[in-house]
Order: sequence, then C-alpha cells, then structure tokens
Amino acid sequence: MTNVNQTITLGGGCFWCVEAVFQQIKGVENVVSGYTGGTVPGKPTYREICSGLTGHAEVVQITYNTNVISLQELLIIFFTTHDPTTLNRQGADRGTQYRSVIYYQNEEEKAIAEAVIENIQPYFDDKIVTEVSLLGPFFEAEDYHQDYYENNKTQGYCTAVINPKLAKLRQMHADKLK
Repeated sequence: MTNVNQTITLGGGCFWCVEAVFQQIKGVENVVSGYTGGTVPGKPTYREICSGLTGHAEVVQITYNTNVISLQELLIIFFTTHDPTTLNRQGADRGTQYRSVIYYQNEEEKAIAEAVIENIQPYFDDKIVTEVSLLGPFFEAEDYHQDYYENNKTQGYCTAVINPKLAKLRQMHADKLK
C-alpha cells in the first residue's frame, strides 16, 4: 500500500484548538498552524490577524495519509469539534479570523466538502455557515503557536477551552484516535 499524503486547510476558531484536535487523529502526519484567506499582501503577523483588518483566518494545514483516514472522515471530525453554525465566532473568540472555513485545493476537495456539509446539515438546528473557499497563500504562524496545546497543557485557555474539545473528540471519535 502506497503512503499517499494529502493536505487540507481548515479554520474552526482559534487554531490552537483545531491543531490540538487533529494532532490526536490516526493518519494525520502533520498539523501546522497558520493564516490564509486574507487580502493584505505579504506574510501577516498574529497581531495583524487579531486586528481583523487583514481578512485572514486562523487555520491549520493538515497533512494526512489517505490510506489511514479520508478527507470525509477528517471533515466529520472538524464539524463535530466546533460550531459550524456561528458566523465569525467560536465560544468567546469573535472576529472574522475565527470563521469556520474549509480551504480546498481542487474541485474534488470542494465537492467532498460540499457533500459533507449537505449530509450533516440535518443534524444541526441552525444553518451551517462554514465557508468553502479556494486555498490561496498559506502563511505559517509564529513558532510559539505551533504545538501550542502540547507545550501549554496547564495554561488557562487550554484547560478551559481545548480540554473540553478533546473530551468531545474522545467521546465521539475514539476509533480515530492515535
């Protein structure tokens, strides 16, 4: 069986949360926090992203082995570990940088994302507002944002926000965990 690695770029609120979730998944080879989707030229900084003026979203770029996990499975995990029905908000994090978004690289990924959204919409009371957009330039976030949960498990945000997401992940997707 050939190791076939693909990448998908997802935003679902703070990238620390999304990164922590996907680092737990079998078949995920790498998760990089970063920024994309904005209109300001050049590499943005975290401070600029937080201003809400760049148009960028906090995202993670996930490299995964398609022999172990499919894009559909990754997207189901994505939709069950954040609220895709809130526009530009996840919990207390508010602003366009926290939008729910799937950045696709080709028409096949776009079709898969749209099909997953259509299939799971009946499980939500409110309309899914997740943006499905073509991936533009991806900018890796500053080093201190990488592996944030792993390096800061006792930090307040991690215990209050990320730990409950990981508990939900273990409850709903135990068969997909490393």
